[in-house]
Amino acid sequence: MSRCATVSRSLDEPVSGTAATATTWLLLEQPGPWGVKALTSSHLDPALGRALEAAADGTGVRIALIRRPGRHADPGTPAVRQVYAAHTVPGNVWLHSATTRAPERLLELDFAGLGTGDHRSFGAVLGGQPHRGDPLALVCTNGKRDRCCALLGRPLATELVASGVRGVWEVTHLGGHRFAPTVLVLPYGYAYGRAEAHTVKEALHGVQEGRLVVEGCRGCSAWERPGQAAELAVRSAAGEYRTGVLSVVRTAGAAPRWEVTVVHADGRRWRVTVAQGASLPPRQESCGAAVLGTPARMDVVEVRELRPTALAS
Repeated sequence: MSRCATVSRSLDEPVSGTAATATTWLLLEQPGPWGVKALTSSHLDPALGRALEAAADGTGVRIALIRRPGRHADPGTPAVRQVYAAHTVPGNVWLHSATTRAPERLLELDFAGLGTGDHRSFGAVLGGQPHRGDPLALVCTNGKRDRCCALLGRPLATELVASGVRGVWEVTHLGGHRFAPTVLVLPYGYAYGRAEAHTVKEALHGVQEGRLVVEGCRGCSAWERPGQAAELAVRSAAGEYRTGVLSVVRTAGAAPRWEVTVVHADGRRWRVTVAQGASLPPRQESCGAAVLGTPARMDVVEVRELRPTALAS
């Protein structure tokens, strides 16, 4: 049987506008095996996993488990766990880190505040501080969720580490396994599909220079999917690849058509028409899918720069 990622690649399914949405990512180290829903099917206390899911619901915070790349022999419960929180909305992008011996303390965090970019509870509860190391590359490797993530993600994570790249972690789920290997780069929150080592290295290098690599980019997690596609389209149209300078300020309409307003830090504005289409022919949206589907795709119909006289329209 064909793997979902192989089929998606052979059909040249576009990756733009397919990133998972989250204004803030909360990452907790959990070594050992992960099940399909890792927060409640790993060696993390499932009651804690359920409580964390409930606490994050509707706040804009997305919680994921991470582990260091390599063999996944069961090491038991770690004494000290790494924790990260990253806010991805331009104008207030940050990445903080902490360690904890008591993962249940994450329930004391102000999830609503984290979702809006307030990191004070992360510092107060966990002693979190701004991350001073390299940007993070999170590679989805959860084979229980979809085998493509294991078959394609684990070798990528291993290759990156072997070639000296720092900040690489395996992560439980980034969505869109048919685009495996999938990678999320923090702090800016841009996701990549069908990622290769050279692309990830260039993306990480770009982050350090304040520059976005658009090759294979699925979009920024800070925006809903029409906004993701619109922002990337504006970048291509305007030749603007600096990080943190474009924001999606308005999305009008509903599926299957939106008018998205994208604003530059220098005051320029664009109106982008995005239409939802169906990726044909029908295919498996994941390796475990029992039926064929037609995944939604975000097609940019028009990119129009708004002149000052048109800003009120």
